[in-house]
Amino acid sequence: MTALAQQLAAGLSALSLELDANQQQKLLDYVALLGKWNKTYSLTAIREPERMVTHHLLDSLAPLMVMGYTSTRILDVGSGFGTPGIPWAIARPDWQLTLLDSNHKKTTFLRQAVMELQLHNVTVVTDRVEQYHPEAPFACITSRAFAELKDFVQWTSHLLAAGGQWAALKGVYPHEEIAHLPAGVTVLQVDALTVPGLDAERHLVKLQQQ
Repeated sequence: MTALAQQLAAGLSALSLELDANQQQKLLDYVALLGKWNKTYSLTAIREPERMVTHHLLDSLAPLMVMGYTSTRILDVGSGFGTPGIPWAIARPDWQLTLLDSNHKKTTFLRQAVMELQLHNVTVVTDRVEQYHPEAPFACITSRAFAELKDFVQWTSHLLAAGGQWAALKGVYPHEEIAHLPAGVTVLQVDALTVPGLDAERHLVKLQQQ
């Protein structure tokens, strides 16, 4: 087992997240593909594979332990180079994920990653979030480092199914952002997350439309 594979396996164990050998290999293949494309397209400032495992894979996977969803349709807004959407798609093959980004360079990478990793539960869309109108709304809308909570819910409210939830991945506890949420949006819960190997605060903020 390579050092990178050992690092990932140890991180998954610390998260109590059980993924089979094929899923773990796909996560490592995603890191390799990201590293390859990053040399030309500068998709992420993090260039070391071991830091990608911590900052992109484990950071994206940590919320899964408190997400609480079964089979569901999820929209990853401002997906960028695919976090959390691609790690989620690998870890939760029963979820249907749509990765949305307005940047053609990034969605070109996403489509290549989806093809090479054979992620049959992922759709990639190049569009601005406010102009995107899918055939059906989503049970969950997520984002990682996309926008402040107020903007996030306002820009995506037309995409959320009745009774659906927003699941925003944040760093420090977003006291100020929560205080500025629009009327009619309720905070369901805020979970503090521990990411193995990452010495930084992380929170999952679940919101719902009243």
